[in-house]
Amino acid sequence: MNNPTELFHRRYGVNGFNADIPWNEIISNLLSHRSIRAYLHDPLPANTLETLIAAAQSASTSSNLQTWSVIAVQDPQRKEKLSQLANNQAHIRQCPLFLVWLADLARLTYIAESQGLPHEGLNYLEMFLVAAIDAALAAQNAVVAAESLGLGTVYIGALRNRPEAVAEVLNLPPHVVAVFGLCVGYADSAVNVEIKPRLPQAAVLHQETYQLEKQDQEIAVYNQIMKAFYNSQQMDVPGDWSEHSAKRIAFVESLSGRDRLREVLNNLGFELR
Repeated sequence: MNNPTELFHRRYGVNGFNADIPWNEIISNLLSHRSIRAYLHDPLPANTLETLIAAAQSASTSSNLQTWSVIAVQDPQRKEKLSQLANNQAHIRQCPLFLVWLADLARLTYIAESQGLPHEGLNYLEMFLVAAIDAALAAQNAVVAAESLGLGTVYIGALRNRPEAVAEVLNLPPHVVAVFGLCVGYADSAVNVEIKPRLPQAAVLHQETYQLEKQDQEIAVYNQIMKAFYNSQQMDVPGDWSEHSAKRIAFVESLSGRDRLREVLNNLGFELR
C-alpha cells in the first residue's frame, strides 16, 4: 500500500497534505489510478470477466431499473473495427478485453410490451440520463475491481464519434447506444505512465454554495502543474491546461462529430422528449 503523502503529492502535484488521514488499501488503489494506453497481449486469468461484471452489477442503479448492459469484445476483427471507429486508437486492438458499456432501454421496452403495458416514460430525456449514469457507475466499479487485480484500464469516449456505426458492428437493437468503451489488460511496463494531476480540491470542492470566481488562483496553479506534467511525459500539448481545455470546446468541430448526438440518439430509438 502506497504512502498517503506520496500519493496525494502525485495526484495533485503539490506538497502539504496532512498524512494523518483515513487510509486503507482501497483508497490507495483509487488514488493510484492511471489511464493505460499500451497493453501486453497476455490473456486475463480465468473468470476475470465474470468478476468484473459482478463488481459492476454491485454499483448503485436508479430505482433498481438496471438500465445498462455491456458487451465484452475479444474478437480481434471486431476490436479492429471498433478501433477504426474510435479514431484508430491502437490500445483497443492491443488489450485482451474491450468492454462496451451501453445505455440500454431495450430491456425495459421488451418487459413492458411482454406485460402488455405502455412504456411512454422511456421516451423522455430523464430515462436516457438515468441509463447513461447507470452505465458510468457500473463501469467505474469494474475499473476499481480491475485495478485491484493488477490490471490497467482506459475509457474510450470516442465510440460516441460514430455511434450508429458502432451500433451496427455490435448489432444493437433500438433503444440501446454505446456510451463509452473500456480497455482492460496488463499494462506494458516499457511505457512509463505517471499519475496525472487533478485540479486542486479548492477548485472542485465548494462549501455550502457554489463559488466560481474564487477558482481563478487554483486554476492558475494547476496550469503550471500540468505544464510540468506534459513536459515530463513528453506529451505534445501546447500551452497549459486552460488553453488545452478551451480548445476542446471552442467550435462545433471540436466535438469530433458528437454535435449530432441528439439526432443520432433519435435515429437509435431514443425520443428524448
